Amino acid sequence: MTALDHATGFPEDLRGWQRSLRAQFPIITGSPELAYLDSAATAQKPQAVLDAVQTYLTTTNANAGRGTYPWANATTALVERTRDRIKDFFGDPDPGHSSVHFTSGTTAGLRALALDWLPAVLSDGDEIVVPFADHQANLSPWLEAQQLLARQGVRIQVREMPYQASSGDYDPAALAELTGPRTAFVAATHVHHVYGGNMNVHRIRQAVGPDVPICLDAAQSIGHLPVSVADLDVDFVVFSGHKALALPGSGAVWARQTRGPVFAPGGWAGTPDTTGIVSLAAALDWLDAAGTSRIEQWTVALAARLSDGLRHLDAYEILGCQRSVAADVSVPHRCGIVTFRHRGIGASDLGFILFSHGFMVRTDGHCQGGAGEQTSSVRVSLHVYNTPEEIDRLLAVLATLV
Repeated sequence: MTALDHATGFPEDLRGWQRSLRAQFPIITGSPELAYLDSAATAQKPQAVLDAVQTYLTTTNANAGRGTYPWANATTALVERTRDRIKDFFGDPDPGHSSVHFTSGTTAGLRALALDWLPAVLSDGDEIVVPFADHQANLSPWLEAQQLLARQGVRIQVREMPYQASSGDYDPAALAELTGPRTAFVAATHVHHVYGGNMNVHRIRQAVGPDVPICLDAAQSIGHLPVSVADLDVDFVVFSGHKALALPGSGAVWARQTRGPVFAPGGWAGTPDTTGIVSLAAALDWLDAAGTSRIEQWTVALAARLSDGLRHLDAYEILGCQRSVAADVSVPHRCGIVTFRHRGIGASDLGFILFSHGFMVRTDGHCQGGAGEQTSSVRVSLHVYNTPEEIDRLLAVLATLV
């Protein structure tokens, strides 16, 4: 639980720290009249990341693993160092046995696991448990694997991850009842991309036991809060670089490699996105220096400020857990994501109205799985460069539309 100053609903002691970090984002400081509130889709890049990419492209740009001259050797070493950097960032307790595989993002990583690793785990009659109301990228690949196996004569059962109606979190008690000796795999999400809730993944391990492999979609947690693979006890962590301050087209799969067969992406590995990998290493360095715990505290406080303001406006419906809406409650607040609807204005129209006032938000179904929301909504997603003043201005505009 993030501690807030209940008098203001905000951690005032972090304001100086935040100002110094905000100043490091050229696109943010270059457009002070705009408020970028769509970091769950893609986060902006600090100057250190931009400089790292520029330095690489102008000094040692070459193909990795394809040559023996100095630039190629430097690029190959950089790629390998970034694998180790990711393990360190995750607090990997056994880096000698785990592996890191670069991908173009979370969707590609999850699909690689579903098609290149999961079929070898499953036998006829086995069951897997996957989320039907999280991001579509954490549902479609597993259904695709089911269809692939069916064509080979292997029938598996795909069961829906149970949720708690009151909080929107996963329901560990119901999950424990759902799983059994034929449960061979579980997919989960760390932070929900619509409701903003931390899904308490550590409880999944307690529910399914010590032997079932667990895959974690960490697209909305890497770069936003601390992620410890030792504490979570999952087998795969998949994430996108562009949501973690790195360039688009970068991402990775961290694999524990202790439950089930060793994960190795199928097919011939072509040229890696070396520029994206450079940006990813620089982003992780920047995040460590900034402190992901403080980033979490800041963005959670911003989300609480927004949801607390919205609850006083009857024209709006806040999606997700209703117990965490007020700023002064003891339950965990949203992890920097607040999604809502206006009861009389459609989401797309509301998005156009907000942009006319300088606010950039997401307005659609947010790629949620079929068991999720059926009506479009407005999503505000925050990062360390956002300010309480932006939230207050947003609330002031929303109040005029009541």
